[in-house]
Formats: sequence, C-alpha cells, structure tokens
Amino acid sequence: MNLTRLQKFYYLKFLRIKGDPRSIAWGSFIGALIGTMPVMPFHTISIIAVCVLTRTSTMAGLLTSLAISNPFTYIPIYYVCLKIGNFLTPYEASWSSISAILNALISGNEFKESVQLVTSLGSEVIIVMLTGGIILAIPAAIICYFFTLNLFLKIREKRRQRHILRDKRK
Repeated sequence: MNLTRLQKFYYLKFLRIKGDPRSIAWGSFIGALIGTMPVMPFHTISIIAVCVLTRTSTMAGLLTSLAISNPFTYIPIYYVCLKIGNFLTPYEASWSSISAILNALISGNEFKESVQLVTSLGSEVIIVMLTGGIILAIPAAIICYFFTLNLFLKIREKRRQRHILRDKRK
C-alpha cells in the first residue's frame, strides 16, 4: 500500500466535495472536533449523527476525521489528551491503562467489546480524557473550519471563473 498515493486520493476526494462552502466547512469542523476527541469507537457514528442533525456535509466530516484521527495519530492524540486532562482535572490517569485500552481498540475488536473496554476505564479516567480531548479539539476544529471555508471559497471562485470563460467561448 502506497501511503502517498492513498493520501493524494483522499485529498482529491475532499477537494471534489460539492456543496455550499459553509456547509462543507461546518462538516469539517464537526469531523475535526469529534476526530480529535478520545472517543474512538464512536467517531463515525457521532460524526454522521451530528452532521445529519445540523445539515452539514457528512463527507467533509468523515474525511476530516480520517485525516486527523488515523493509526498514525491515535497515540499522540490520546497522550496529549491524557496530559492536558491530568493537568486540568483533580484526577490522575495513567498512560498504562490508556495504552492498554488503545491497543485493544486498534487491534480491531467488535464494537460491543470496544464500548465495554472504554466503559471499564472508570469515570475518573473518562473525565480526564474527555477534558483533555475538548481542550485539544476546540482549537483544532476552529482552525479546520476557517481553513476549509477559505479553501472551498477559492475553489468555488475558480469554478465560477472557468464557467464564465467557457460561456464566453460559445
């Protein structure tokens, strides 16, 4: 599997999303927000549900989440969430418990088993991880929103210019 080719494929798939730039940007915001949160077994379901409820671009949300939360970034995201959560909450979670659960989630367990593993962490560890995740996710999602909005406004303008040029030739 050629990673650069796969990366280019998803990048082009993202650029070819049709729709209102604001809807695409909000979908991207939702994908970045949920994709950065340490709720791995619920990413896809949550993104689809929130995007459908808010009538934003589900495809943009899913592709953004895939770009942010993938096998190369799971461990750094969870580690940073743990550190931020430990700093901001009165609770203390250990990396050993998080890494054991993370390894089980990455190994491809069934959804029911993944949910049981996450809930077995205990409420204190979940609070630590979600607090760190929210603090990490909000700036990432805001940056992603403005980047995507700017990108798709430029793409829309280029398409409009090409359309104008095509009409002038006729």
